[in-house]
Amino acid sequence: MHAVTIRRLGRTDYETTWHAMQSFTQGRDSETPDELWLTEHAPVYTLGLNRRNVRPPTRQDIPLVLVDRGGKITYHAPGQIIVYLLLDLKRRNLSIRQLVSAMENAIISLLADFGIMATARADAPGVYVESHKIASLGLRLKNGRSYHGLAVNVDMDLSPFSAIDPCGYQGLQVTQLRDLGVGLSQNDIADMLLQHLMLQLESRNIEAEMA
Repeated sequence: MHAVTIRRLGRTDYETTWHAMQSFTQGRDSETPDELWLTEHAPVYTLGLNRRNVRPPTRQDIPLVLVDRGGKITYHAPGQIIVYLLLDLKRRNLSIRQLVSAMENAIISLLADFGIMATARADAPGVYVESHKIASLGLRLKNGRSYHGLAVNVDMDLSPFSAIDPCGYQGLQVTQLRDLGVGLSQNDIADMLLQHLMLQLESRNIEAEMA
């Protein structure tokens, strides 16, 4: 198995963390262990590389940052678990599609632990409970190495989502674990999510090595 270092960063500035991911990815070599960064951010909208026909936020009190991940526009704030995946996909023999599936399945398994049925959608990466989005995904791949990652809504103010078309979908509704009856602390939920992520990455790596 390939080693993974988990870093618990606490609350961080979005742009500082983004640039740190870029620097880590640029500076790593074939021996650098993969890392998962657990964090949360102050309120911020982020707009990925797919900027066509994206409606700007109708709120001016929350900053908008143009970033280099895939996808369109989303929102981050305290009460949301963010995991950045800094992985060497080439070394793991994983495709970006396999990584996306691993991330989605980890979140779906987490929700299943609470008796919540969730699904992924082929047309809109992320995880959904019925028609409501509970987790968003966005990645960047450089030289076979990924950064950016996933965000799961736990216990946050969801109203800023109404000022955007989440992930570019007009009228898309969002939800969170608190509103689905989950009262566990954010730290405990994050620990569970990291366990599911590690299981998914290990199983994908086993599949790749056997293929």
